[in-house]
Amino acid sequence: MRPIGAPTLTEASTASGLIARLYVWVSARDRATGAIQTLGLWSGDDVVSETVESEARTYYGAGALLAVEPITYEAGLSVRMQRVTLSSISPEVEQLVRGYDTRLAPVQIHRGLINATSNALVETPHRLLTGTVDEIAFTTPAEGGSATCEIRIANAARELTRGLTAKYSDETMKSLASGDDFFRYADISGEVTVRWGG
Repeated sequence: MRPIGAPTLTEASTASGLIARLYVWVSARDRATGAIQTLGLWSGDDVVSETVESEARTYYGAGALLAVEPITYEAGLSVRMQRVTLSSISPEVEQLVRGYDTRLAPVQIHRGLINATSNALVETPHRLLTGTVDEIAFTTPAEGGSATCEIRIANAARELTRGLTAKYSDETMKSLASGDDFFRYADISGEVTVRWGG
């Protein structure tokens, strides 16, 4: 369980109140240059610059981040999916999904507590989720509705499901042991009759 910091405890005991805000940070590849570009979205109203994960980050608000599905924590190594709903008419979201290649792009979700009176962060936002973009879906709204973009994020446990590409090749096994012919026919499709022990 994450310990609650002293600034948060102090602010929680005052009558001013706290407002929870969510921060989404995506690191995607620019389609034009191939360079890694980052984009931050938050559930507040304006553009803010905050120090998160020991680096200065800019987060865009004004309705770009519409909703984050409640995050469920559980013990174990199961891969869980998280849904984040964005406004598809926001220029920042449009740049993210159309200008950047978001396939398997790393994503971080943080939560920050803001003083309701001063509108300042109480302490550094803490991380709620780390994962990668799994899927992006656009919804076509009915007349008068809102156009949204839903990003599905796979948590960090997905990295544990990837196999090693060099694990089962015949060449890899021979490099480890020159007489190992167990995967000799691994790259052949179809049926091969081999006498046992041959």
